Amino acid sequence: MSMHPSLKSASKIAARRNVLKRYERIDILRAKGKWKEGDRAYGIPKTKPPA
Repeated sequence: MSMHPSLKSASKIAARRNVLKRYERIDILRAKGKWKEGDRAYGIPKTKPPA
């Protein structure tokens, strides 16, 4: 019996995600210098995923 295509391992999936987790968005803002320690993690601006 073969495995269903949706159950393949994540390493084989190389699609770019459109939605980032909050900590990923904070990392991007921190790299751009738009985030400082102590800022609230709610209501942060939208960011594009790295290319």
